[in-house]
Amino acid sequence: MRFMRFVTISLVVFIFSGCTLMAPIMPPPENEMRPAGSLPPSTRPTYNLSGYPAATREGYIDGCETAKKTRYGQKDEARYASDGQYQMGWNDGFDLCQSRVK
Repeated sequence: MRFMRFVTISLVVFIFSGCTLMAPIMPPPENEMRPAGSLPPSTRPTYNLSGYPAATREGYIDGCETAKKTRYGQKDEARYASDGQYQMGWNDGFDLCQSRVK
């Protein structure tokens, strides 16, 4: 009888001690701030926009991510005002992705 009690208590202690040895898994913060400026290519979201100029692709990604309200969303105001390809891509990306979010 004493042996069974010892085994039961040992088993319970062993099971619960396993839970305390693991680090808690924390979800990523939802409002994580995006770094200032352009993102490195390795962190930018990707879309299949082959055949379009680089400025149009970058504008589309920025516009779409802005519409989806992700941390990658930005509008490069200076570039938007001076680069017609970026502006067209941003507008197209924002309009198309905003219609999907609704």
